[in-house]
Amino acid sequence: MPRQRLSLHLNRTVVAIALVVTGIDALTKAWARRDLARHAVHVVGFVWLRLQFNGGVSFSINQSGPLVTTIATVVVAIAVVVVGVNAKSGAPALGFGLLLGGGLANVVDRLIASTHRVTDFIALSSFPVFNLADVSITAGFVVLMVSALRGEALLGR
Repeated sequence: MPRQRLSLHLNRTVVAIALVVTGIDALTKAWARRDLARHAVHVVGFVWLRLQFNGGVSFSINQSGPLVTTIATVVVAIAVVVVGVNAKSGAPALGFGLLLGGGLANVVDRLIASTHRVTDFIALSSFPVFNLADVSITAGFVVLMVSALRGEALLGR
């Protein structure tokens, strides 16, 4: 019986999408920290741009433990990298790229901030304030769920 080797298939689409998301998110957070520090900006209707820092995870869960949250998010990001770079082409690659990019963007923001808190700035009425990385994570999750529900294989060549 021949031995099979575990091979790592690096999906360049996933990597490219993740890098673009991480870069755009970093630029928007830097802008928010600089230009929204003094006052919120009303965009239209119930949409505001308001600077806020989140020490927890989505929806400000675990606000009291930013160091624990930082460690946990790094571990999750590593797991998504290991799985995501093996994504199939098409929608799964898009989903994993968005998920990975958003996750890495928030991890980078958390690691470079002296307070270990993520920069949030998009406010919709009474909904928790969020950022573009959060949008990317949510969109990536939705794309992967739809792909899985349609019976598509998410991993492999």
